[in-house]
Amino acid sequence: MTSTNTPEISVVVPVHDEAGAAGPLAREIATAFAGRSYEMIFVDDASRDSTLSELRGLMAELPTLRVLSHAGNAGQSRAVRSGVLAARGAIIVTLDGDGQNPPADAPGLVDALLAAPSTVAMVGGRRAKRQDSTAKRQASLWANRIRKKLLGDDADDTGCGLKAFRRDAFLRLPYFDHIHRYLPALMIREGYENRYLDVDHRHRETGQSKYTNWGRLMASVSDLLGVMWLKSRSRQPGAVSEFQAD
Repeated sequence: MTSTNTPEISVVVPVHDEAGAAGPLAREIATAFAGRSYEMIFVDDASRDSTLSELRGLMAELPTLRVLSHAGNAGQSRAVRSGVLAARGAIIVTLDGDGQNPPADAPGLVDALLAAPSTVAMVGGRRAKRQDSTAKRQASLWANRIRKKLLGDDADDTGCGLKAFRRDAFLRLPYFDHIHRYLPALMIREGYENRYLDVDHRHRETGQSKYTNWGRLMASVSDLLGVMWLKSRSRQPGAVSEFQAD
């Protein structure tokens, strides 16, 4: 793919200290999207290991690979946003950089989104057999129940990093740190619909999780209150008509 081509799909992958995982993941993405119009954008969020150098070393092998780098660590949501802002595709796919989201499932989400009406802005992955510790699964289960009740969204698993969404819809949303966990509620707030598909989930083979249950809880409380406020301040105009001169 040359720089003059405009891909249909941009696969955005945020990574931080994922040496040993990012390279194989990039190759898997290339295999999953072979024959399709796509690019992949890995956003290195100021890794302290060899993640960035490993990705840069793959660029000659994988011509669809673009590598962005943050000068300072800004978090997963900012890395996703950096990738979306740089993306040339109208359809965005996100995957976690730890390799737990199988790229082979991603094209199915894209196809479901492309087949859906324009009112559907996102097709989210739903981890059918989550490969995490019991404590982590239980914490997520309760967090999802509380979030759904308070926000009235339709997602059973907002923590799944594998999603396909329309770039223009995403850029309409108000940005804040940890926004990636509230995309379903914010898409609904903007007047869009969401759909969901079951996806696989794998054990983490390298590195370690960047989050703890306690850290997630502390961030979630303030974020949840913020999104509740955003929902309360939303007003939809209905259809918007533009008139032509007589």
